[in-house]
Amino acid sequence: MSALYSFGKLVLTPVLRTAWRPKVTGLDNVPETGPVIIASNHLSVVDSILIPIVTNRPVFFLAKDEYFKNPLTKVIMTGLNQIPVDRSGGRASLMALDAALPVLADGHVLGIFPEGTRSPDGRLYRGRPGVARLALDSGATLIPAGLVDTEQIQPIGSNVPRLGPGVRVHFGKPMDLSPWSGGPADTKALRTLTAALMTEIANITGQKYVGRYAPKRDDAA
Repeated sequence: MSALYSFGKLVLTPVLRTAWRPKVTGLDNVPETGPVIIASNHLSVVDSILIPIVTNRPVFFLAKDEYFKNPLTKVIMTGLNQIPVDRSGGRASLMALDAALPVLADGHVLGIFPEGTRSPDGRLYRGRPGVARLALDSGATLIPAGLVDTEQIQPIGSNVPRLGPGVRVHFGKPMDLSPWSGGPADTKALRTLTAALMTEIANITGQKYVGRYAPKRDDAA
């Protein structure tokens, strides 16, 4: 854990937990050791802050590589366990998730949003298969997670987080990956596993599921 991340956990976590009053359930479903992927729905830019402050282990997240081009922000982002990825599209985007494999190989926790961007309307959109590929390639424990009401802290278009009114974070039971293990992680297997993951997330959050990818945003996080 970097000094900056440790400082944030020590100083900011109590402040943010008081401000946002998260109600956390299922935290015991997150293994205390070994590689873990926490796959969550995505409603607000604060989601990648909220998950780390309610978990006991450091959590790494993927972030746009643009944030790492400035020397100062690069130091900050790296210190906060952010992993630079190229989201320009095409093969670069397909290879982007490979940047997370070393984190999982070292036994850390990776937080990721299968929808690929924030939901524009509160519904749960189709998940992208990269998360399933990461889980199968790394052997990490895959935990479905659900965030509720985080869009009320910082809605799309808002630049400043709000206080309260309290949010919910639920960590589901680890996904059983045995039906997809031991064989080739082909397109069909990845799609089936991704669909099963999104069903679990929908059950946790109660969101209406949309069977198509969420529209991309220029400022997508």
